[in-house]
Amino acid sequence: MIKWRRWLHIPSGCRDRGGMELFYAGTVLIAFLIVGLVIDAGLALDRMSDADYVAQEAARAGAQQIDPGQAITGEDIVVDPDAAQTAARAFLDSEGVDGDVAVAEDGQSLTVTVRDAYHPYFASLIGVSEMSVTGHGTATLLHQPGG
Repeated sequence: MIKWRRWLHIPSGCRDRGGMELFYAGTVLIAFLIVGLVIDAGLALDRMSDADYVAQEAARAGAQQIDPGQAITGEDIVVDPDAAQTAARAFLDSEGVDGDVAVAEDGQSLTVTVRDAYHPYFASLIGVSEMSVTGHGTATLLHQPGG
């Protein structure tokens, strides 16, 4: 044992106290949390994108419900408000999300707002149990009578 101490030039009074091991353990824990938060942020953005997609599709489904009485006579092509809201809500229900449906006063557009929640994996370690997610979608009728 004495031979390797002389070769490495380690004084006999020096002892390894393990101080660096605690530093590395703390660094690894902090790095793990940072990577986890980045993963949670990416998954939350993905959930927001999904909410926007569902809102847009619900708006399209509702905007396809035109008022046949005005369209057949050639008066105007507008959304039937009741049928549009029913179709949009049915789409939201099929996707399992909650939202609001609004038809513009002129009947030319329909707006859907979707509310959902993302339950993070890693952020829950620091007390964040839920992140609210909102998506928006609008569909506008572009066809004009006689055109």
